[in-house]
Amino acid sequence: MGHLRYGFQTTLAGIDYDDAVMQVTEALAEEGFGVLTHTDMRATLKNKLDVDFRRYVILGACNPKLAHQALEADPHIGLLLSCNVVVQEMADGDVMVSVADPRSMFGVVRCVSVADVAGEAAVRLRRVTDSLGIARPV
Repeated sequence: MGHLRYGFQTTLAGIDYDDAVMQVTEALAEEGFGVLTHTDMRATLKNKLDVDFRRYVILGACNPKLAHQALEADPHIGLLLSCNVVVQEMADGDVMVSVADPRSMFGVVRCVSVADVAGEAAVRLRRVTDSLGIARPV
């Protein structure tokens, strides 16, 4: 498992890309997150720019309970929702999963209640990356 300055990541070896996306979605659900958006960057870049790109999807994940708490604390926090999760196929065939750390995103908000929610979301999202298949440090 790796830690980015603004998120968490893990590399899944020996797993099919589509299976990895499904596994990530299921792991998010186990932590109370649903996927609100599914942005296929490969298809978008091909369609808009006629560029060939590796398989790369951005999942917009949301935990309704935590989102509600954050919105109650700061009605403008919706500008920072949802939590982005990236699943991308690497050149060697492995799949990298990266998750934005809500504490980094919400760090611009100076509200203790929001910080508490961001901390809870970060714990849950870290468990997502920790739970994914057979992972190796990146």
